[in-house]
Amino acid sequence: MPELLVDFITSLDGYGAAEGWPGWWGVQGPEYLSWLGEQSEHDYTILMGANTYRLMYGFTSQSGTSESDLGSEEEASMTELTNASKVVFSSTLQSPLPWANTRLISEDAVEAVRKMKQEGDSPLTTLGSVSLCRSLLKAGLVDRFRVVIFPVITGSTGTDRIYDGYPDVALDMVSSRTFDGRIQLLEYIPRVLAGPPDAHNGS
Repeated sequence: MPELLVDFITSLDGYGAAEGWPGWWGVQGPEYLSWLGEQSEHDYTILMGANTYRLMYGFTSQSGTSESDLGSEEEASMTELTNASKVVFSSTLQSPLPWANTRLISEDAVEAVRKMKQEGDSPLTTLGSVSLCRSLLKAGLVDRFRVVIFPVITGSTGTDRIYDGYPDVALDMVSSRTFDGRIQLLEYIPRVLAGPPDAHNGS
């Protein structure tokens, strides 16, 4: 059965973005960008909701034009994303979608992803889509949870709070890494809990 990886980049205080800040909060470095370039999105089917689709398609449609304010690293990432296989869950968008290699699913996302895991052979990963990721985690469909934490706190300008509405989750670490002496990658296997762990056995 193919795995599902939930993949986030966040500020230290758990925001996915911040008003007025550049991409990657402006603190990306060569080690992180090199690692990012090694992560081939062609290996995964990328899952997202309608809001993330609209945002990312807007970026890619401007990529390479005079209207684009993306840096060269971001431009390359947008090209890779356009070429990747993508699935959008939405009851409001209409087919055919203009973004290449994108399939629209209007049925319940949890049941659709469950079926994709049972019947498919391509590993799955998410892009943004906070509420979609929360629903998939609650349903017990997430195999790995990866977060890259950037060394900023965006308490005044932060948007897209990642963990609001999440259940209690135990995280078993499988890997960690520091990029450029300041950016943290943390990778876990998540276990959704019914409540706080038992104080005596920690489970």
